Amino acid sequence: MSLPDRASDASGIVGGAAAGAAAYVLGYLFAYVTQSGAIEEQLAGFNVFADLFGGDPIPTWKAVGWVFYNGHFVDTRLPSLVGGSQLTNLISQADGGSLSLLFVVPPVLLTVAGLAASRLAGTTEPVDGATAGAFVLVGYLPLAAIGAFLFRSPVGDGAIAPDLIAAVLLAGAVYPAVFGAIGGAGATLLSD
Repeated sequence: MSLPDRASDASGIVGGAAAGAAAYVLGYLFAYVTQSGAIEEQLAGFNVFADLFGGDPIPTWKAVGWVFYNGHFVDTRLPSLVGGSQLTNLISQADGGSLSLLFVVPPVLLTVAGLAASRLAGTTEPVDGATAGAFVLVGYLPLAAIGAFLFRSPVGDGAIAPDLIAAVLLAGAVYPAVFGAIGGAGATLLSD
């Protein structure tokens, strides 16, 4: 294992942050491109009903955010008719198809981001690569937290949104740290 060097630590953090932010944006864009048409069709009936009774229609881009977070195993919080709320994973409730692919996309993108962060930091040892790869968390976590608020859609007295705690902890911290580290360590093993 090589001795740490402040310049390579800084480049590892900056590279990891950039790779993490890119992984988040690409993951959402993949979800939008592949699912927006089907989601828009499913929302059409609800949006007509909401418009009729003076409610706000749900924008497709927000509903795509819900399934993007569902791909991280973050449930969507739905208001209940009798008060309170319930949690559901819209991907798990679907009949498979292309929607299930969203479970694979975040880990793949974060692993590639970790690999890129490790390469940018110039790591040669698996432990150093894993550390550099885990820095994708620096770019992914803030976007995951912001997204949990952006994808919130008011409905009646409640709102439909990704579960905030799971969005921050699971999607924002655990996923990028684990898959980024795997990608970073893998980068050093592939370079031998």
